[in-house]
Amino acid sequence: MNYHSPVLLKESVDALNIKEDGVYVDVTFGGGGHSREILSRLGENGRLFAFDQDPDAQQNKIDDERFVLIGENFRFISRFLRFYGIKKVDGVLADLGVSSHQFDEAERGFSTRFDADLDMRMDQKSDLSAKKIINKYEEKELADILFLYGELRNARVLAKTIVDAREEDEIETSFQLKEALQRHLPKAKEHKILAQIFQAVRIEVNQELEVLKEFLEQMPKLLNDDGRLSVISYHSLEDRLVKRFIRTGLFVGEPEKDFYGNISVPMQKVGKMIVPTKEEIKVNNRARSAKLRIATLK
Repeated sequence: MNYHSPVLLKESVDALNIKEDGVYVDVTFGGGGHSREILSRLGENGRLFAFDQDPDAQQNKIDDERFVLIGENFRFISRFLRFYGIKKVDGVLADLGVSSHQFDEAERGFSTRFDADLDMRMDQKSDLSAKKIINKYEEKELADILFLYGELRNARVLAKTIVDAREEDEIETSFQLKEALQRHLPKAKEHKILAQIFQAVRIEVNQELEVLKEFLEQMPKLLNDDGRLSVISYHSLEDRLVKRFIRTGLFVGEPEKDFYGNISVPMQKVGKMIVPTKEEIKVNNRARSAKLRIATLK
């Protein structure tokens, strides 16, 4: 399996402040790059659990008695760790979004570069695919997804165009979708707009923002007192949620103040946001939009 270089490898693992005998979790295993780096810093009594719902990732499983790979969505992190007798951990690393491998596998339907079935499922057992969303969702639902998750100002026009096109014939592949929307894809912006459309549909297929919220809400109870959370995000929707949760413990609104005007939040940030160096971006283009945020319990 061709999995590209892990992004912000040293920085994201350094952020965990690893103890040799600690218990750590890599919730986005993928090609195993971050997991291997964590294992290299653990002693013989340390333990690492990893999550990945994509069956392809199972082929990268690390042969190490300190390591366990769980083939499930990381929204269930606490539940599955309890199954292994783990109630608290010393650090959690999340490298969000789609792996380079998933983008490069044409038949998965994640990329605008290939003509493939509209799939985009990270979990191949899921009933909801991109094809189902494009062909079955009501026009308003489509418009909402494109506006909220793709941040497209002309979301309503795009949704109506999709609905009109599918009345003629079902839209089954990525190139058929592209063709249906062609008049809204000016040459200079075609790639950018298509990427936003695909991002919006992919987020809906995999419930990515809901998964991220459920995951973050579990961190205050799962982390030990000096435990660390290290999260790499790739677009503003994810980063906003991570930043907001670290700052307020909420996703909407502001935390309540006590009688003295103080607020109580479960976590606090560690250091400033970290972005890749120019050198890393040159070697690994996927790193260009990455942002790393680090937090610990307050």
